[in-house]
Amino acid sequence: MHRITPERLETLLDAASRARVLVVGDAMLDVYLRGVASRISPEAPVPVVRVTEEWRSLGGAANVAANVVALGAACTLAACIGADGAGLELSQTLHNAGIASDGLIESSVRPTTVKTRVMARHQQVARYDHETDDDLDAATGARLAERVAGLIPRMDAVILEDYNKGVLTIAVIETIIAAARAARKPVIVDPKTRSFFDYCGATVFKPNLIELESALRERVRYDEPRWMEDMRRRLRCDHLVVTLGEEGMAMMTAVGEYVRIPTVARSVFDVSGAGDTVTATIAVALAAGASATEAAVLANHAAGIEVGKLGVATVSPDELRAAVRTSGN
Repeated sequence: MHRITPERLETLLDAASRARVLVVGDAMLDVYLRGVASRISPEAPVPVVRVTEEWRSLGGAANVAANVVALGAACTLAACIGADGAGLELSQTLHNAGIASDGLIESSVRPTTVKTRVMARHQQVARYDHETDDDLDAATGARLAERVAGLIPRMDAVILEDYNKGVLTIAVIETIIAAARAARKPVIVDPKTRSFFDYCGATVFKPNLIELESALRERVRYDEPRWMEDMRRRLRCDHLVVTLGEEGMAMMTAVGEYVRIPTVARSVFDVSGAGDTVTATIAVALAAGASATEAAVLANHAAGIEVGKLGVATVSPDELRAAVRTSGN
């Protein structure tokens, strides 16, 4: 059983407070409208929601950045936003969260991704999206990659956060990973299907079980060490971490060690955002000097905390301290 002691956690958290993490990927603005649905519309068989609350939050790669900051590290977000009001709103929300926006570039031909959820009490009744998922054009991709390459030397870890919205094109991925490897910075990848096999050279490749099965079109044999090693080599990464939901995680390290990490969640209210929390925690831990196995164990604790909260949430250092203390009893 792999564990992190409270003393080791304190060492890592102290180092994390001086760490800098760069998040690159598909940033979104999440809008929530909440109200009461007391009747059906006379125009169509849909509920009429009388909105009483409205708020915004960071989504996609921006939510990963929020998780990094919540753990005590400094964070910069690199993404493409539109020349629109939502882009300004996203930039301001990042500023309010203490996330640097040096890596943002603006496009006049792409909108800022906005996902609007309509809630009646605690039930989501509709969602509508303003977005494009076309790949960045070559010129915009080159601008983003150049901006990121200039930021990497000042960072301690780099996250590539893919939501299939077109920011992480093959050219952007290759340029960023090459720059990070040259600068000896760990690269943590949270993939989606479109570019799944294009992250050659990643330090940690972290798909979930559904994503991996979808990409492979076969059953994932995460409980077989030989299969996991073959997959790690096929994906051309140093460490492969497969998140398994209620089953925890399975990991194959660069030195051929198979690690099985059982879940630590005591109660599950909402799994939304758990993957973002895992990605951010692995990156912050590596930036703080943790081994890949330590980073995965710590991320598993963080995921167990996050799923015990309603909605997309972050995890604090104090919550990690409490979780690690409890796990040692």
